[in-house]
Amino acid sequence: MTRAANPRLSKDRTEDRRNPGAGHGHGNSLLWPRAEMIFAIGSGITYTAGMATKYLIDSPSWIPSMLFLATYVLGGFFTVRTAYETVRRGRFEVDFLMLVAAAGAAAVGKWAEGSVLLFLFSLGHALEEYAMSRAQRSIAALAELAPRTALVRRAPDQVEEVDVDALEIGDVIVVRPNSRLSADGIVIAGTSAVDESSVTGESIPVEKQAAEDPQAALKARGPVPESQRVFAGTLNGSGVLEVMVTSRASDSMLARVIEMVRSADSQKSPTQRFIDRFQMFYVPAVILGVLAVIGYGVLALSEPFADSFYRAMVVLVAASPCALAIATPSAVLAGVARAAQAGVLAKGGGPLESLGRVRSIAFDKTGTLTWGRPRVTDIEPASAELQEQLVTTLVAVESFSDHPLAAAITRDLAPQVPVGVEETATEVNSVTGRGVTALVDGQATEIGNLTMFAELDPDGVPAAVRATVDRLHAAGRTTMIVRRAGVYLGVVGVMDTPRAEAKPVIEQLRAMGIADMVVISGDNQRVADSVAQGLGLDAAHGGLLPEDKVTKMAELRERGGAAMVGDGVNDAPAMVNSSVGIAMGASGSAVALETADVALMTDDIGRLPFAVALSRRTAMIIRQNLTVALVIVAGLVPATLIGLPIGPAVFIHEGSTLLVVANALRLLRFRRGAEHAGIEHEARPN
Repeated sequence: MTRAANPRLSKDRTEDRRNPGAGHGHGNSLLWPRAEMIFAIGSGITYTAGMATKYLIDSPSWIPSMLFLATYVLGGFFTVRTAYETVRRGRFEVDFLMLVAAAGAAAVGKWAEGSVLLFLFSLGHALEEYAMSRAQRSIAALAELAPRTALVRRAPDQVEEVDVDALEIGDVIVVRPNSRLSADGIVIAGTSAVDESSVTGESIPVEKQAAEDPQAALKARGPVPESQRVFAGTLNGSGVLEVMVTSRASDSMLARVIEMVRSADSQKSPTQRFIDRFQMFYVPAVILGVLAVIGYGVLALSEPFADSFYRAMVVLVAASPCALAIATPSAVLAGVARAAQAGVLAKGGGPLESLGRVRSIAFDKTGTLTWGRPRVTDIEPASAELQEQLVTTLVAVESFSDHPLAAAITRDLAPQVPVGVEETATEVNSVTGRGVTALVDGQATEIGNLTMFAELDPDGVPAAVRATVDRLHAAGRTTMIVRRAGVYLGVVGVMDTPRAEAKPVIEQLRAMGIADMVVISGDNQRVADSVAQGLGLDAAHGGLLPEDKVTKMAELRERGGAAMVGDGVNDAPAMVNSSVGIAMGASGSAVALETADVALMTDDIGRLPFAVALSRRTAMIIRQNLTVALVIVAGLVPATLIGLPIGPAVFIHEGSTLLVVANALRLLRFRRGAEHAGIEHEARPN
């Protein structure tokens, strides 16, 4: 990996991958943001005003002429710039052909027809402009996770703040409570719970403790235990950690995520590659055809040059891809607008069309299929009479802790404490990676995992309690055993629970023909299996790092179009390596929203079936529009060659444009039963 992968360096200005010679980007950085859209709207206003003053309002003839001239200037400004650059490089694209067609229309006195050509064409390109800087915004959002400096321990009593780029492998950094880690490394001192959801997708903070032999772990070829490794960009909990750096800033997990986003986002879509190939043949063919018409008329028919030029201009207007140019953008605009009404943000026509072709969908677990925070799911007392004491003991002890699991227990069980029953916990102490001990009303109390009680109780945990723990573990729960005054009160299970609407969504998608739906998650395999089985998914892949998710997406794409639905930073590489990346909106990270092709802005996965159905209808409308446009051109060009005058040619040509626009506007009335199916939505946990 090169130094360019450094999160800080990624903020630098990168080369515009949509330069004029590479596509239809018009490089409006020399003016102000959104300039092309402003010019396109302006050309539409002047064209409309010109038509009104020419046909509806009694006004001097120079007024519509000036308005059409203004349309030429506004609608053709960016097209002229792009055409100049492409011609200078020896390439003739649709931009150039549209200019020639507009000039030809003006040459034969059809300024209105030339104006509408430029207006519609400029509008189509302006619709793409908002997505041009997506890669840069994605990388910038990723880079915000990594601190710019690190606290390096130079001596037992000396800590120095340095730039993260200056960190070397083997340096020891100090990580303060509630701050983000600045480097990948191995914990050598301190204990804390680290929130790794931004990188690994782990829904519950992971307890970290010092490695017994950091140098051996540093040299080891195998993976470092999860309890000892940390990643740059993750959030430390309430403890102070000292971490030995194992990767330079340019080689960190976060830097690799950035690099994957950058490299995948710079690749052209198959549709764009097809359009590029089409332009290479279509535009030169039309230009040569127009020249051939002039040459044939002058040389073979011996007619005046003016007559041959007039016929050639009629052919040029007939062959100009006006309807072709607006066929896709009009459908995209209507589809995007309809999607927005339903709380779905689609970033352009490619994603909107591609979503309908997917046959596989991979779901991230945390925050997508589940709420993304732990909840108490099981209370298993050792006997029925111990139920109340189990609940009151848990609330009394865990209310003193700021650990996310403790917060979940306090939040969910406090309402179950009987009125008037108050128990007090004192001498609350955390046992690293195990649990907590305390005195509750003077009685020794322990709450923790099996490892903790195996160390505390030489006789072992009672068989019934162990069986309960094993059963809950198999169901994907994180468990805590409770013992008070030497008596085992029972077990509590905690889990990041599925959204109520997730299962109906899976059923609807399967009914729509989505044959392969899987979970890919950073959580452990047992938890992923539990969620997949509960929701009726086809498979579950747990314990995945970002690059592992990319590999899984590649496997799914080999079977056909595959979409990725997620909400975290760790999902971004998989999103951009999928056919369509879909982000959960309100809860989604900034990078997921910037990287995704489609965002469910209402944080409602129940909108996904509607988005798929709308995508399929949009794709159908686009195919219909392209067919109409091509048929009209194929029929109109021969007609002009045998004598059809420019008036009827323009009428038919512009009529085809209005037809494809009207067809596209049908998408604004698109309805689907699933959108109004009344899926009940569970309230988000506090």
